[in-house]
Amino acid sequence: MNLRDPLATARGLGSAKTGFGHWWAQRVSAVVLALLTPFVVYCLARYGIADYAALKTQFANPLFSAACILYVLALFWHARLGLQVVVEDYVHHGAFEVILQVLIKIVFSFAAVAAVIAIVRLASGS
Repeated sequence: MNLRDPLATARGLGSAKTGFGHWWAQRVSAVVLALLTPFVVYCLARYGIADYAALKTQFANPLFSAACILYVLALFWHARLGLQVVVEDYVHHGAFEVILQVLIKIVFSFAAVAAVIAIVRLASGS
């Protein structure tokens, strides 16, 4: 039984060979988020975020800072992968799709770097 689309068979077009990697990355980032979200929310709720000095003390803990950095990176990576799928599925104008894909990668890259810098600055006390 041939599972390929008849049109793809007629055109001789095969898989782009990146679907599984994308799927796997999204699942791994979802697991990381599922594990770290309760920890980050609990720590921020328990120690409070209203007092800047207490927040700096919380981020001075290397375990918490590392968990926050991993959380932020997984969050932005997962969101970027999700938006990439939305654009691929619903935007069908060639140049506009490419522009959106590049814009999404740039915005999420800058946001992730900014978040990591903020966490490092809080952790170092600067």
